[in-house]
Amino acid sequence: MANLRDFETHDFQSRWVVKIGSALLAPSGGGLNRSAIENWAMQIAALRRFGVEVLLVSSGSILEGMRRLGWSARPDALYQLQAAAAVGQIGLAQCYQSTFAKIGLDTAQVLITHDDVSDRRRYLNARSTLRELLRLGVVPIINENDTVSTDEIMVGDNDTLAGLICNLVEAQRFVILTDQEGLFSADPRIDPSAELVQQAKAGDPRLEELAAGGSWLGKGGMRTKLTAASLAARSGTTTIIASGFTENILIRLNEGEGLGTCLVPNQRPIVARKQWLAGQVQVKGRVSIDDGAVTVLRRSGRSLLPVGVKSVEGQFSRGELVVCESLSGKEVARGLVNYSSNETKLIMGQPSARIVQLLGYVDAAELIHRDNLVLMD
Repeated sequence: MANLRDFETHDFQSRWVVKIGSALLAPSGGGLNRSAIENWAMQIAALRRFGVEVLLVSSGSILEGMRRLGWSARPDALYQLQAAAAVGQIGLAQCYQSTFAKIGLDTAQVLITHDDVSDRRRYLNARSTLRELLRLGVVPIINENDTVSTDEIMVGDNDTLAGLICNLVEAQRFVILTDQEGLFSADPRIDPSAELVQQAKAGDPRLEELAAGGSWLGKGGMRTKLTAASLAARSGTTTIIASGFTENILIRLNEGEGLGTCLVPNQRPIVARKQWLAGQVQVKGRVSIDDGAVTVLRRSGRSLLPVGVKSVEGQFSRGELVVCESLSGKEVARGLVNYSSNETKLIMGQPSARIVQLLGYVDAAELIHRDNLVLMD
């Protein structure tokens, strides 16, 4: 077989993140569907020839581990899920490696936890590594590191992880392959009159009402896919939710065929640091800000000063992520604070000139500097 690198183009014009769910990888809850994986691999190889770089976010490690361990039911205990993931991840990686090797492509296993996308230094390291893998012509196979993740640090599902990866690599398109044709007006498994939603705005709250629940095979249903699309949209990424069972789905999407549900971003891409801030799914606390502060943040793009803060919720340290809410409870912005929660309580409502008097020192005049703050509207 000819090596794909002998005739493929390296002039990439687009970058996609493709997420494949458990319901596709093991539709019966048993072993991996190797023929389907081979088909997707061939499509990814074709996309590369068309000038599209692809990062693959894959579920399936827990299911493969369950099969190897002889478990018929998904366990509830975290340590059992982690054990299954540890066993199954080897099989999943082997399957992808051998499949892509047949068509002349190398793969890389990339396991990520929430810490990798919430810590600024690790975020940049992960970003650089993924970009280098793409430059080398390697297909990154990404999964949450279920073996070491805990309730406090786990991203929670591979849909959300894939949305964060879109921010990380500034993807133009995010394709979520599932066992459904897309988002419907009702659950098509129950209501035969349900209609496919062909296009909508990512983050539209009305879509939540249409989302169906998840199955036993995975952690998420359509709702987690909508959340992931909202995360991806913050870096200007268009999301398509489509059926992985559709013949040549990736190639046909690249050709512009209107398949699945297309969720378009409702705002321009934001700069890399603010992509990282907006994409965080764990916050350490909240501050309520007055109407004047809301206006300053929204209209002037300035920093948040202590004088605009009315109340503090949660325990946080300097440099951690907090949400800024209006007095009515609406999220206005989020950012990295310059003072701890206890310090913020002492200086809130006060002019910056009084910080040194109240604390005995001053680290910054701002509670959150504008470079470390992103609006959420």
